Amino acid sequence: MAKKKQKNSNDQTQHHTNPWLYSLQIGFFAGLIWGIVRWMFYEMKFTTIMPGFAADPFFKESFLKTGWGEVLGIAFFVLFSIAAAFLYKIALGKLRGPWPGVLYGAVWWVIIFIVAGPLLGIMEGIRKQGWNTLYTELCVFLLWGIFIGYSIAFEFTDEASREPIKIQ
Repeated sequence: MAKKKQKNSNDQTQHHTNPWLYSLQIGFFAGLIWGIVRWMFYEMKFTTIMPGFAADPFFKESFLKTGWGEVLGIAFFVLFSIAAAFLYKIALGKLRGPWPGVLYGAVWWVIIFIVAGPLLGIMEGIRKQGWNTLYTELCVFLLWGIFIGYSIAFEFTDEASREPIKIQ
């Protein structure tokens, strides 16, 4: 009987996180939190990049500058962040520590602000944007990358949380 009770308590202490659902949650909250931070920085004039830059190819700029347009822009940033979290889980999910997340955020900043953004006409080239915009957006994307990367790395590489609790 004692053996059976111990087995049941071990079963209760083990947990297996669904990596896809967890990545979805991390992406959602990364997009929501850092999308709101980006919106606040835009309103405080730290950056000139609209919060709805991700929705720019689909909606007019005049709409994206309205209140509902900013909400829609944050929603698009949430969707972008979910996709980025899935991509991180697939490509870098086994790496430990915060540095892969920092590099991940930096790579996305380069892709958006140097390569794809100017190429698609979503934003001006890097030489035409001010230093405040560049530094602000880089910092936000670095923190966004750390949020996604470190959250996923901590959940799936932390072996201590998988150890059964020893009952004495």
